[in-house]
Amino acid sequence: MKKTNLVKAILPAVVASLYSGGLLAQGTLEEVIVTATKRDASIKDVPFSINAQTQDDIRRAGASSIEDIARNVAGLTIQNLGPGQSQVAIRGVSAGQIIRDQPGVKEQVGIYLDESVISLSLFTPDFDLFDLNRVETLRGPQGTLFGSGSVGGTLRYITNQPTFDETEGLIEGDLHTLTDGEEGGHFKGMINIPISDTIAVRAVAYTTEYAGYIDALGENGAKDTDVNGGTRTGGRIAVKFQPSDSLTITPRIVYQELETDGFNRQEVYNLYANEYTTTRPAIQLQEREQYLLLDEEFSDESLLADLVVELNFDGFDLTSITSYTERDILVSRDASALTGSVSVDLAFPDSAVLLPSNLRDNTELEQVTQEIRLSSNGDGDLQWLVGAFYSDSEREYEQRLPTPGYDAVVDAELGDGTSDAVANGFGTDSPYNADLPYDNEQIAVFGEVTYDFSDRLHGTFGLRYYDFEEEREFNSGGLFSNGDNDYDKTTADGVNPRVLLAYDMTDQTTVNGQISQGFRMGGANDPLNVGLCSADDVINFGGNPDYDEETLTNYEVGIKSQISDTFSFNAAVFYADIEDLQATLDAGSCSSRVVFNVPDAHTQGIEVELNAQPLDGLDISAALSVIESEFDSTIPSATGGALGGLEDGNKLASVPEMQFATTATYNFDASAIAPGAEGYISTTFQYIDERITQPGDQVQGAGDFAHGLPFGGATGDEVTSLDLELESYHLINVSTGIRSGTWETVLYINNITDENVDLSFDRERGGRARLGYRTNQPRTMGVTIRKSF
Repeated sequence: MKKTNLVKAILPAVVASLYSGGLLAQGTLEEVIVTATKRDASIKDVPFSINAQTQDDIRRAGASSIEDIARNVAGLTIQNLGPGQSQVAIRGVSAGQIIRDQPGVKEQVGIYLDESVISLSLFTPDFDLFDLNRVETLRGPQGTLFGSGSVGGTLRYITNQPTFDETEGLIEGDLHTLTDGEEGGHFKGMINIPISDTIAVRAVAYTTEYAGYIDALGENGAKDTDVNGGTRTGGRIAVKFQPSDSLTITPRIVYQELETDGFNRQEVYNLYANEYTTTRPAIQLQEREQYLLLDEEFSDESLLADLVVELNFDGFDLTSITSYTERDILVSRDASALTGSVSVDLAFPDSAVLLPSNLRDNTELEQVTQEIRLSSNGDGDLQWLVGAFYSDSEREYEQRLPTPGYDAVVDAELGDGTSDAVANGFGTDSPYNADLPYDNEQIAVFGEVTYDFSDRLHGTFGLRYYDFEEEREFNSGGLFSNGDNDYDKTTADGVNPRVLLAYDMTDQTTVNGQISQGFRMGGANDPLNVGLCSADDVINFGGNPDYDEETLTNYEVGIKSQISDTFSFNAAVFYADIEDLQATLDAGSCSSRVVFNVPDAHTQGIEVELNAQPLDGLDISAALSVIESEFDSTIPSATGGALGGLEDGNKLASVPEMQFATTATYNFDASAIAPGAEGYISTTFQYIDERITQPGDQVQGAGDFAHGLPFGGATGDEVTSLDLELESYHLINVSTGIRSGTWETVLYINNITDENVDLSFDRERGGRARLGYRTNQPRTMGVTIRKSF
């Protein structure tokens, strides 16, 4: 039985069983208020598909990152590409794996912190979840209400705002330990102070110690344990001025530093550590092991300063959002195997192959955005919103490959003066260097009009006009480069419409439908590193200097039903037609990535979410999505067949066909432990279906890697065979807590069965230098203590 049919078969039975057992008779579900339509509204009254994870939901599920939250939201998927480098997709709209050296690729999902856009392709800030009110997931294109717009959907972190009611605060401490790993923990605090009737301040501060769990082997039998630990430290402070009932001014500063000492990569093959060598010790790498000649590092320093001004008039409201973002991101990797693999190809001596080599990717960003909205505030049949958005993003990206002693080897092997001849103005002992400054400007005008045709029928029409301009330079130098000095300019403009209808069948049940369109800007591909490429890779991946804009048209029908005070049910069926999908491929031996436009692709599926209180004190939530996400066109390879899995009928990357999560929480009287105390036990089960990392991973034989490198006694003819379809997995988190007055103590175990999950596949230079998987955190046991005041 197909999974889609299975859903159709079991879903009515589940609902019917809840009724027939008389389970929907007690308790009352909490109403969740969201601002997805730029107005406060109950989530059941929003006329499109949306999920809201409240702070209580996040705590019950044991979620500490957006990746954890995604497993509890139907249709939301995160591809883990290392710390601070998660890639977000909604409803299967995925372009494949984006790598740190593709700064020109635009995100498909818009990410917001309250009213400020914080999306940055691969490097969306991994902000701490403390003192959040909720996380909203808006599925489908969002351009007629949000300034930045998005092609696949929008994710919003909604923080708690300063209040004038009373002084209040919260302190939270955590200590935990990982199976076969380190100890970690955090300390976080929040305080809200009403300074006067017109001024209130809310401040948050936090520091987290991440426990490492990956071991690094090294030369001469060396071993360094738990190399991927790290820290996250930051905070935010917001001040609300309300000099009158009609004017509110809220300036805010958010700052965060994230640093890790390594990456969550477990390797299967490494040029220096594999089972094929004979003149070097043969090494079979195990789970949660990697091989390094150099320490690795990731750091992300983020600053966001924004100002929200809200002015209320008779008949309409004016909202202005000004934000300034500054980011400094460093990805520092041990690239010794990469550089060494090229040295083997060049027939350099073993001493050169073993030179430690450090690839340093640095991104510096400055972004300014300005959004202005006017919206009606009356109670009439006609409601409207219009807005304008401007952003200017300046991004400096650079790569360096410092390899001390490499120039001397190059000159000795290839002739005196070779290193200077290929430097193109860059420094010494770095066989690859690149500078890529970007300047991206966007202007958009957007709006929606909603009209109540009757008490039950409501219609919305929206429109977005956009105008983009991006300028990019590409300068490279070093032996591995082409010595490029390029300039590219990309422009785009157009209109995206949106039409929604909602019909209230009863006071409890609403059906809705919509057609909406989204857009993602195109750009320029980076030139191939031709000197590293095989002849076939040059033919297949060369000659693609740029890629066009991507357009998605979304069709969906949904139902939202508050069947009783104890049971709510939301479901949606959708179909998305994608034109010129920007699919990213690994250009094999070139150590490059290239974006291709696939003329036609689609995603379709069903999302189901329910909440119930079948018994007094028992809360149950569940989320299910079943998605088909496929190419409808084929990109031919110049050497025969389809190119890199871009073939009609093949799956899009990183998207599980089925995703399911459920959380059950039982609340009970714990007065026997402490007078007036309340206790609870919560269990979360999450299931993620099979996925692939890149489109080419589903091609027959894609997992057979012939490294072709005669080194260390290996002939180069050996083949490492892997299954590139990432296995399905499940995670179970359990927690129990006691609330007594202003204190709360929680004991928890996350990943209780200690699943070692392959989250994404990692290959260096097409697999010739290194093969591995990014993996999850092992079983984690800990205690969290909270004190409110």
